Amino acid sequence: MRYNRTSKALVLSAALALTLTACGGGGGGNEADETTGGDPAKVITANSTEPQNGLLPANTNEVGGGRVMDLLFTGLVSYDIDGKPVNELAESIETTDAMNYTIKIKSGQKFTNGEAVTAKSFVDAWNFGAAAKNAQLNSYFFESIKGYDEVSAEGATAETMEGLKVVDDTTFTVELKRAESDFPLRLGYTAFYPLPAAAFEDPKAFGEKPAGNGPYKLAEDGWKHNVQIDLVPNADYSGPRTAANGGVSFKIYSTFDAAYQDLLANNLDVLDQIPPSALQNYQDDLGDRWVNQAYAGNATMTIASYLPEFKGEAGQLRRQAISMSINRQEIIDNIFFGGKQVAKDFTSPVLDGYSDALPGNEVLTFNAEKAKELWAEAEKIDPWPADKTFTITSNIDGAGNKEYIEAMANQISNTLGIKAELNPIPTFKEMRELVVSKDLKGASRAGWQADYPSLYNFLGPLYGTGAGSNDGDYSSKEFDQKLAEGLAATSVEEGNKIFNESQEILLKDLPVIPLWYQAVQGGWSESVSDVKFGWNGVPVYNAIVGK
Repeated sequence: MRYNRTSKALVLSAALALTLTACGGGGGGNEADETTGGDPAKVITANSTEPQNGLLPANTNEVGGGRVMDLLFTGLVSYDIDGKPVNELAESIETTDAMNYTIKIKSGQKFTNGEAVTAKSFVDAWNFGAAAKNAQLNSYFFESIKGYDEVSAEGATAETMEGLKVVDDTTFTVELKRAESDFPLRLGYTAFYPLPAAAFEDPKAFGEKPAGNGPYKLAEDGWKHNVQIDLVPNADYSGPRTAANGGVSFKIYSTFDAAYQDLLANNLDVLDQIPPSALQNYQDDLGDRWVNQAYAGNATMTIASYLPEFKGEAGQLRRQAISMSINRQEIIDNIFFGGKQVAKDFTSPVLDGYSDALPGNEVLTFNAEKAKELWAEAEKIDPWPADKTFTITSNIDGAGNKEYIEAMANQISNTLGIKAELNPIPTFKEMRELVVSKDLKGASRAGWQADYPSLYNFLGPLYGTGAGSNDGDYSSKEFDQKLAEGLAATSVEEGNKIFNESQEILLKDLPVIPLWYQAVQGGWSESVSDVKFGWNGVPVYNAIVGK
């Protein structure tokens, strides 16, 4: 698919079409095999976590809710298995200056409650997502639109952005604050989905039983909290992601070990994360039903800016010392059996524009002697409290979290001579609630799975001042300015160059400590075929076929 443009300077780089390759043997899971037939009525079972919030597009920014939302809804575009944008509801997205966009949508589309999907469905949803009074976690995704500042400021009474205009039922316009050449690339992300009128009448109730417009719909009483989320095919969906099965049931597990045992017993069809206990043998266990594939994701450790021990010059030295005291490769080899890659920056190597040679990235290399030296310099400025424990908060229901953080804490403790330990939280949802409340007493486990294929997506949402996923409350005027320059670039290539310059600032400040790049290590049961994993590490659920 091509965005209709009239300026050659605005054409997206062809390299943005990511090409992922399997890292291991076995099934690989990314070839475009022809469907082998089978049972189209079979309901596919897949692992998941309990969504943090109700299922509203602008309030869903974690994987448990995100994987469900992406099946219940569809937006102007979606992303194919390689990360290329593909038209869903968009007929065209046109601009002559990368600041003023005219968007035409397909007619005849409807939500599962029978309401028509119109241009107003998008404009109303985006305004709702941006307005401060609605406190949506993804509100910052609309910050580029003219009028965002007036609706998003604390105490704002305005509810509509000046830059959004409905022209007719199938046309609306978007005026940005400044030229942003990659704006259309973002429009497949969850925050930009349309909503029916019912969502605004009672958002909380709608979030429990959303009426979407995607390839699936929520089954009757489909969300059994902390147990299972059941989806069935949406017969009215006519886009490129039509269901090849009879539905998807997301089973919510407290541990990946339990999920893996269910997979081996054919009681679970798709598992997107093999637990550490099985990494050594999962390929033998599963035969050709496994994948080890790079995707656009990373793992980091957040050290919040509001922690007194990590402020100022001493805090900056401590962050660098902690980073250099972590032997990332040792953890990858011993806990993940080589299934990750040591981080060299804050993004992902599968993205266009990635560089592993950024000035200052030596701070991400294990160097015990340098770490001790930096810590000693910090001690001269502001001594570390004698009774202080450096804690790393993490949910322990995720595969390998407990193991790698305990190993990392031991490395930090042994190198720096301080007490460091895991602060275990039972579930991902509970951990996110603690992080969002800004009440951390130490560091926290973090990471990012791309929303759309862009370097900026790994930078702006996480480190921009006030951004919704800026867990550590990092703020830097210099960094914000660099981001703005990168967004205003007239080409993706030029923007990427500037975004990499912004990372040089992050390498000095270390609002988070990059650990490694992610790879999806997953598997599937004997009861399904045509299992593929996409550019973002998520199974292509709609394409899975039952046997």
